[in-house]
Amino acid sequence: MTTPHTASHITRVPAPDGMAASPAYSHVVWGTGRFVAVSGQCAFDERGAVVGAGDALAQARQVFANLRRCLAAAGADFSDVVKLTYYVTDVAHLAAARTARAEALPPDALPASSAVQVSALIHPDLLLEIEAFAVVREA
Repeated sequence: MTTPHTASHITRVPAPDGMAASPAYSHVVWGTGRFVAVSGQCAFDERGAVVGAGDALAQARQVFANLRRCLAAAGADFSDVVKLTYYVTDVAHLAAARTARAEALPPDALPASSAVQVSALIHPDLLLEIEAFAVVREA
């Protein structure tokens, strides 16, 4: 097993014994503190309009901005995230999601993650949705 990376109240294991490390996520993440679940976020602005119709990167950036706002409402930030789940209408959109994630998350704080291709999302112009789970240090 690679050495776990512990940042405050969260421990990340990039590669358990017998598994290759991924540059995109940690295989195992755990923490102590208050659990926070953030509903799947889509590329909606503050008025509920779709941002970036047809542009996966613009949508992914809006999604991460929305995730940041939701985490802040719970007293959390991206360093507290232990799991991201990506829902994409085309697996090709994962590259844009990874780019936006790299802009938002600290490189040493990669959460566990899952990705699922779906046939559609709640609005026909949406290309991706991302949900987050975080663990916030108790004050």
